[in-house]
Amino acid sequence: MTDHQFVPIRPFPRMLICGMAAFACVASAAEPAMTEAHHWSYSGETGPEHWESEDPDFAMCGVGKHQSPIDIEKTVVKDLPELKFEYKDVALEVTDTGHSFQVNAAKGSGGFTVGNDHYDLVQVHFHEPSEERVHGAQSSMVAHIVHRNAKGELAVVAVLIRTGKTNEFLKPIFDNFPTKGATKSVVAGKSVNMVNLLPAHHGYYTFEGSLTTPPCSENVRWFVLKTPVEASEAQVKEFRARYAHNNRPTQPLNARVVEETKSD
Repeated sequence: MTDHQFVPIRPFPRMLICGMAAFACVASAAEPAMTEAHHWSYSGETGPEHWESEDPDFAMCGVGKHQSPIDIEKTVVKDLPELKFEYKDVALEVTDTGHSFQVNAAKGSGGFTVGNDHYDLVQVHFHEPSEERVHGAQSSMVAHIVHRNAKGELAVVAVLIRTGKTNEFLKPIFDNFPTKGATKSVVAGKSVNMVNLLPAHHGYYTFEGSLTTPPCSENVRWFVLKTPVEASEAQVKEFRARYAHNNRPTQPLNARVVEETKSD
């Protein structure tokens, strides 16, 4: 969603690599599959304030000091390395994780490089409204593009989405959400490329964080792009009709420092 220089992350048993919606889908790093019991949610007795008590494996949701998402307010502007994206086409298969919709990437689907670190694409999933805030402001949605390096460490590129014109990248994904009760929608002969989701400018905020869904594992390196992209009100409503408010509240920054590129 990250995805930061890190202690090795333990395996994610209950999660697909996915959502930070469950992001745990790894996203989310990995979200629980639809066939598994979803013993956490975004509201009520199994909502975010209760995640840590839902399962011993979720303890980090309550005791972690580097939790995500955050409200990006105070930053340190630095001469940071650019993000070099090298994505390849991904077959369009839309998965309903039980907490969001996501598109998983096969091995060899490219990824991105920052400085001397390379991360391979794992999946992309969505939250409504955005989990990240910038100076207190939320966007209509956010896409979390989840990556993993050769050591198994996670990095998430967050693309904020504001209401505006129709998003052509999102259109085939949102038009092919699995029907209720189904776990996957496979669109034969159709592919998407994450590069088409990115804004024209790749300036970013970066910080050490966590998955934004149980088990809330830390040591995730986050890159939140400064420039948002747009999606139509109809597209936002289409997602909201199935997964409204699938966003974890912002978490304390504690002793962390948020770095920011000089450029937008």
